[in-house]
Amino acid sequence: YIHYDKRETMAKEHSVDISAKIDMQDFKDAILQATREVGNRFDFKGITCDIDYNEKAKTLTLTTSSNNKLEALQDIVIGRLLKHNLSSKVLDEAKVEDSSGGNRRIVYKIVDYIESKEAKKIVAEIKKMKIKGSAVLEGDHIRVKSKQIDELQKVIREIRAMEWDAPLVFENMR
Repeated sequence: YIHYDKRETMAKEHSVDISAKIDMQDFKDAILQATREVGNRFDFKGITCDIDYNEKAKTLTLTTSSNNKLEALQDIVIGRLLKHNLSSKVLDEAKVEDSSGGNRRIVYKIVDYIESKEAKKIVAEIKKMKIKGSAVLEGDHIRVKSKQIDELQKVIREIRAMEWDAPLVFENMR
């Protein structure tokens, strides 16, 4: 005879975390593939073309001969990020500038966090939804809790449909 207590299953609380964490392996793979693609493209043969990822500084620098080549290079990199299910929002344009030898350079900051102002706005939006549950800012992520998984799915749907600066990731659904 196994004793089964219904209350244990009824009171279980579900949660989901909203963050802007990047799968860095996917990011590095995307950059590596972009570098390979550029090396194989006829329109980039014989010209300066450099994709430099600085892990410590969390920057990505693209350097090439002209503005239109720079745009083509940006398209390749963003295309590769999207193929790895990474938002183009992981790249925040810091500056476009001239570099040595008449080349053009663009420096991106890699965004893997939610700005605190934006995180507070997200929590406020979740509270406006009047879900049966709560949303709490915990360090670098927002934890949304509810007894009903449907409520969490509603939050994910509605927050995903809104426009945010950070590349939001919904993870650890339990």
